[in-house]
Amino acid sequence: MLIQDKKHFTWGVLLTVSFFAVLSYMFTPHFGDGHNAFEASDHMFNSIAKGSTYYLPEIMEDAKAFEGESIEVTVLAGSKDMIDEAAVVLGNSGAQVTPGAEGLTYSADLGALLGVALADSDAMFYNKGDELESKYGMAPKVAMYVWWKVLQDTITELNLQKKYKEALFLKTAISKGVEVGYNFYGIEPESAASKAGTLIFDLVFYVIYTLWWGFAIFFLSEGIGLQMTKGKKSET
Repeated sequence: MLIQDKKHFTWGVLLTVSFFAVLSYMFTPHFGDGHNAFEASDHMFNSIAKGSTYYLPEIMEDAKAFEGESIEVTVLAGSKDMIDEAAVVLGNSGAQVTPGAEGLTYSADLGALLGVALADSDAMFYNKGDELESKYGMAPKVAMYVWWKVLQDTITELNLQKKYKEALFLKTAISKGVEVGYNFYGIEPESAASKAGTLIFDLVFYVIYTLWWGFAIFFLSEGIGLQMTKGKKSET
């Protein structure tokens, strides 16, 4: 007979069935706002992350060091479908814009341009997307993606012009400003302290649930006679 230890096998079956019952329940939309457990957990951790990634005031202050420095670059050579939208965003931000066959050429005061891009990022961080929609006439995340792409291409051009300091700061402005505003748009910031109880519960549950499945496999193996034994030492 396959079952060698009925008691342990029964325990294994009970743990396995209950494990998958709980797993199935976690996929149901009963964890707030129609979310399942995984979506709710992801939303909570995103909220906590948002509350600890706000560097925009410092970056905006540092950008002032580039005020009065003029740049002229050609961007979007490989993304010509974005030229019209980029012309609107850059034009409304004080840049002189010239669409062409090789992409979009623009000239601007680098500090002033960054000031607008980071102000838009700040508005997105605080979920004020309507400000961007009103200013540019496009969806706020589309406008922010345009900023991201234009500034990424600008980094390449500035490096070719050996303006390495400016290019390096643009990279920082993108990672700590534009990308933060884009990625956390629509999420309310939370502190870890305000969610301490939920975080502790999640951690404890994760450990227990992992052990739950481990013991299920262990008891099933014991039940059908699978055991781990010490191997014999071979002698030569």
